[in-house]
Amino acid sequence: MSAPHRLDAPWLHSAPLRAVIAALSKDAELPRIVGGAVRDALLGLDVSDIDLATPLLPQDVIERLETARIKAVPTGIEHATITAVSQDKTFEITTLRRDVSTDGRRATVAFSSDWQEDAARRDFTINALYADPETGELFDYFGGLADLDAGLVRFIGDAETRIAEDHLRILRFFRFHARFGRAEPDAAGLAACAKAASSLKSLSRERIADELLKILALPAPLDCVRLMHEHGIFSAFLPEAEEAGTVPLERQLNREAELQLPPTAVRRLLALLPPDAAVVDQVAARLKLSNRMRAGLATRLAVRSPLSDEARPLAYRHGIAETVDLFLLHGADRDWATGIQTLQNWEPPVFPIKGGELVARGLSAGPDVARTLQAVERQWIAEGFPDQARANAIADQLVAERLSDRNS
Repeated sequence: MSAPHRLDAPWLHSAPLRAVIAALSKDAELPRIVGGAVRDALLGLDVSDIDLATPLLPQDVIERLETARIKAVPTGIEHATITAVSQDKTFEITTLRRDVSTDGRRATVAFSSDWQEDAARRDFTINALYADPETGELFDYFGGLADLDAGLVRFIGDAETRIAEDHLRILRFFRFHARFGRAEPDAAGLAACAKAASSLKSLSRERIADELLKILALPAPLDCVRLMHEHGIFSAFLPEAEEAGTVPLERQLNREAELQLPPTAVRRLLALLPPDAAVVDQVAARLKLSNRMRAGLATRLAVRSPLSDEARPLAYRHGIAETVDLFLLHGADRDWATGIQTLQNWEPPVFPIKGGELVARGLSAGPDVARTLQAVERQWIAEGFPDQARANAIADQLVAERLSDRNS
């Protein structure tokens, strides 16, 4: 792209946004679109979240929105951020700020009326772009347009200073490079990230996990992960990844590409770890992943070398998505694709026999029914999930055998 002078995007004219702009534009105090929405629109990408900056104080923002009958939610009032809900669309509105003090985890801010001062506290030049919502005029205080044109992710000002303000910017540097970088990574930024890697230990595990999973969910994260390996970034929070290396991830990404499968961050996280359930659970606990995600990780380690003829039984037991991941992670080179293809357009059937039906056949309610029902289900699965008639025949046979054993 060549650096434009104005932003022109259809969403600038949407009724929900125009209502918010009108509410905040009285007395010539015009807000500006800021950050990711400007960046992504200039790149021709879809824009989902639209953020605005304004010199108005938070309470003034709330009052003006409510006067315009727009719902105002103080979602980040400690950071001077108000969420406007306009016609079911949400917009984050933040008062211009400057940093008073930082400790690498959080900042103390003061309100400002200076747009460049607000831009100076942001992380990367490509995220410090502002646009006039009326004219589309762009405001670029630190060379973000040129960096966007060059595909360069560059810290605003001194990289070490920016990282000292918020250590999470280390991981954000790699994520944004993976998304937008088209050149070699910025040398000063990369060196600063490597130098400060140990500072990631001071961050909450939730913030680290969120950034890591965002990196792994990107379309092509391999080069980014290699850079992180080479510069010791994982050592502070995921030393197991340093040990595992990037070969398993590369193999998995190649398999995903071959079958054109969408990315899954959980699956890719496993490719960075040794295939050891205990180690993986320790990592999940350390990163404070949700119980559901932890269970999903364990499921994806359930079978170390799945075979294609096990695909449907595994999917019946564990779910299709989990079974696809099993083959991507652990399937043999000559068999993994066949296993996944077996699951295409296949829905796991519902086991057609209930415990009460075995009682009706003569078994006494209790453990005997449970054991027999499990045996019927195992044979039904082994026979390839046959229809109701065959399931009934299996049940008849096994119940008869159980009654015979009991009476003998």
